[in-house]
Amino acid sequence: MATESAGSKAYTSLTLPVLPLDDEVVLPGMVVPLDLNDTDVRAAVEAAQAAARSDTGKPKVLLVPRIDGTYASTGVLGTVEQVGRLADGDPGALIRGRHRVKIGAGTTGPGAALWVEGAEVEEAVPEPLPGSVAELAKEYKALATSWLRKRGAWQVVDRVQQIEDISQLADNSGYSPFLSTDQKVELLETADPVARLKLAIGWLSEHLAEQDVAESIAKDVQEGVDKQQREFLLRRQLDAVRKELREINGESEGEESDDYRARVEAADLPEKVREAALKEVDKLERSSDQSPEGSWIRTWLDTVLELPWNERTDDATAYDIPGAQAVLDAEHAGLADVKERITEYLAVRKRRGERGLGVVGGRRGGAVLALVGPPGVGKTSLGESVAHAMGRKFVRVALGGVRDEAEIRGHRRTYVGALPGRIVRAIKEAGSMNPVVLLDEIDKVGSDFRGDPAAALLEVLDPAQNHTFRDHYLEVELDLSDVVFLATANVLEAIPEALLDRMELVRLDGYTEDEKVVIARDHLVTRQLERAGLEKDEVTLDESALRKLAGEYTREAGVRNLERSIARLLRKVAAQHELGGRELPFTVTDAELRDLIGRPHHVPESAQDPAERRTAVPGVATGLAVTGAGGDVLYVEASLADPETGGSGLTLTGQLGDVMKESAQIALSFLRSRGAELELPVGDLKDRGVHIHFPAGAVPKDGPSAGVTMTTALASLLSGRLVRTDVAMTGEVSLTGRVLPIGGVKQKLLAAHRAGITTVVIPKRNEADLDDVPAEILDKLDVHPVTDVRQVLELALSPANSAASSEVPVAA
Repeated sequence: MATESAGSKAYTSLTLPVLPLDDEVVLPGMVVPLDLNDTDVRAAVEAAQAAARSDTGKPKVLLVPRIDGTYASTGVLGTVEQVGRLADGDPGALIRGRHRVKIGAGTTGPGAALWVEGAEVEEAVPEPLPGSVAELAKEYKALATSWLRKRGAWQVVDRVQQIEDISQLADNSGYSPFLSTDQKVELLETADPVARLKLAIGWLSEHLAEQDVAESIAKDVQEGVDKQQREFLLRRQLDAVRKELREINGESEGEESDDYRARVEAADLPEKVREAALKEVDKLERSSDQSPEGSWIRTWLDTVLELPWNERTDDATAYDIPGAQAVLDAEHAGLADVKERITEYLAVRKRRGERGLGVVGGRRGGAVLALVGPPGVGKTSLGESVAHAMGRKFVRVALGGVRDEAEIRGHRRTYVGALPGRIVRAIKEAGSMNPVVLLDEIDKVGSDFRGDPAAALLEVLDPAQNHTFRDHYLEVELDLSDVVFLATANVLEAIPEALLDRMELVRLDGYTEDEKVVIARDHLVTRQLERAGLEKDEVTLDESALRKLAGEYTREAGVRNLERSIARLLRKVAAQHELGGRELPFTVTDAELRDLIGRPHHVPESAQDPAERRTAVPGVATGLAVTGAGGDVLYVEASLADPETGGSGLTLTGQLGDVMKESAQIALSFLRSRGAELELPVGDLKDRGVHIHFPAGAVPKDGPSAGVTMTTALASLLSGRLVRTDVAMTGEVSLTGRVLPIGGVKQKLLAAHRAGITTVVIPKRNEADLDDVPAEILDKLDVHPVTDVRQVLELALSPANSAASSEVPVAA
């Protein structure tokens, strides 16, 4: 064994077997029992015992911390004091830590243990101690004494006070259970005893500070518990007094369900809602049985407790996007836009969930869609399909005719018969906080002296606000951010602009004839067979019959009248069978339709006799319009008054709105100013009165899109050239003859197709809207985008030599 001097420290070379300590640290002066069942411990002890046979001293091992498989750079020389049995009966060894050892290179030795070379570090502490070091020792002893007294370890206090060696005093902190393994390793590897003592003082001070905070918190908690126990005891006494009073007055004891406090505490409520409910319970307990306020509070508490505050249904198909698409396709034909939007919503919701973004800023991933389209296209039933596809509850809220704002936000509780609003009642009816809520007929909401319900819907349908929606009745925040709102409307213009801005618009412009046939075959016929009491194999409707029903017996954007016609047809077959005049099974073809339900009601203009067509005389043009029932064909008739009978100016009939009247004035002004360029006898327009009429006079009409139609009708009247029967047009006209864009292109083209029109003239700036029109419709229509009314006249007017008459008709 060699010894060398290095300043204040002396290093002694040692060769020792390594006894690894997994996630444990032994400091000099500590005595620890170790289990010999551990292979590494047994190998090290046996190797030390073998080496000690040739030496007079006790067996020596090197205690080295092993943290996550990595050995520390410093260990402790330990002597095996005793080998025997531990308290649990397992074999063990008692080892005492002696000195720090710097670990060097590995070497060989007896036994299976790992041997290493090391240098024992002998620390030199100045005598006597400097004043600063003595103060550190005094401070450490004071802190250690304070900590030990709190733990009740009085017998250890005297031992700590008797330690005078600075190194031993610092290593004594290794017994502290609150030190982490890393902190103990740092103590072990710090050779300077004064530095170790400073570390021990710092850690002990932090622990005592944390302990003081914990004790303060525990004290506050205990005081709160004592207060609750005292309050509980007093309430039990109050209940006992009330029970005695009820017995004296001969009243029956209340049921357990009347204990609102217990119900509130047992309910799964948000924290703020629980606080509000407990305040109301306090008021209820203080109020007398005769007070009307008690009845209001009970009703309010019942409503709050019945709401599903933390109930949510898991989206059954949120992680099966193709499955959701399949459900929508199976229950509704067509409607690609809204199906695509629902699929997008589910896909985004899935990705947000996978990335932990289900709740961002207190808001969840709900949706607000406005389904706008004519009646009968399936807006209401689509809401049920969306809920089915998402695996959510479905609630329908009818808004048609609602004029009271309290219907949306609820009444104040002070009113007699107060109720929460329809939104809260819908959530309560659904039983979950994330249903699909259908706001039906949102365009029929009115306003009067009782308020504007549409204004109350602004907060409900605003994704940035509805996570803190407040109903006037509840007066607590209700989170609507996870609700999927589907609002339906027939007329877009009837929805307030601010409300429409909060919703994502999805248009349902109607079905093509092919889609109607598919809907009738797959859905309507099956439903009406059941309602008529017929089996599927008893009556079969041929596709030709369905196509004729859709094209000639009904002319609509939706399928409501088509379903009525099918129902009437099946009722007729069932009645004839009961009367003995019809054998079943029976197949209905287009040939049997006239005998069963009469003649068709809508014959295409192109299919009529040429002499009976409306455009058989000059001055009649075919336009396209959008109504609340979808697209429709609009005819414009023009005539000139006889100069001998008098009359001048412009006469308009057909229940026209102000915008349409102005369009007629613009058309007339254009022809007066530019008619000479078009080789038209514009002099007649100065001397003779002009009359423009829109048939179906009982139907109000308005809008600028009939401008080109009126211009064409007047040009046809003046030139004597007929307007082509197969041409329909739409577009606003300016004073200079420019054709300006309009709305509802898809609905108008669908109406033109239903009416048998083959050529359609639209504004050039509406060409982009053709992307929304089904491809099968565009294939059957010859669409001409134009920029000038002269192009319209060239397309719409027949050649001069083919005109039916060159004479200008006059008004009767």
